[in-house]
Amino acid sequence: MLEIKRTDAKNTDLIQLVQELDAYLKVTDGEDHSFYNQFNGLDAIKHCVVAYVDGQAVGCGAIKKFDATTMEIKRMYLQPEHRGKSIADQIIRELEVWTVDLGFSKCVLETGDRQVEAVKFYHKMGYQIIPNYGQYKGMENSNCFEKVLQ
Repeated sequence: MLEIKRTDAKNTDLIQLVQELDAYLKVTDGEDHSFYNQFNGLDAIKHCVVAYVDGQAVGCGAIKKFDATTMEIKRMYLQPEHRGKSIADQIIRELEVWTVDLGFSKCVLETGDRQVEAVKFYHKMGYQIIPNYGQYKGMENSNCFEKVLQ
């Protein structure tokens, strides 16, 4: 049974999943990892979700304020053995609902060229490519996306 729980960055299950994500990104980002990693700390993130399958934490995601109308999606991760089961779809939908609940109307995010599955996933979920924003401007390996929420 799948359960998506809203939590914060102090949640120990979230912290464990983020450590798994960081280990994965260290390999896929290669020499660019230290640049990207500096923007991925949990200290500035207050709104997180953890996905549980039969009581076991298997995936996560978070949102943080980007501007007056926009939340940035951060720390999206799903353990490899749970991919392809629409769990990530439910994680991002919960983040989008929470974004609207908080009074925001849009989500943005960044993912790297090397995260091919993530790029496909965000397209599938209705996110559109936008020019790279903020710290990602000029980063050839970055793909920035946005989605206006109803």
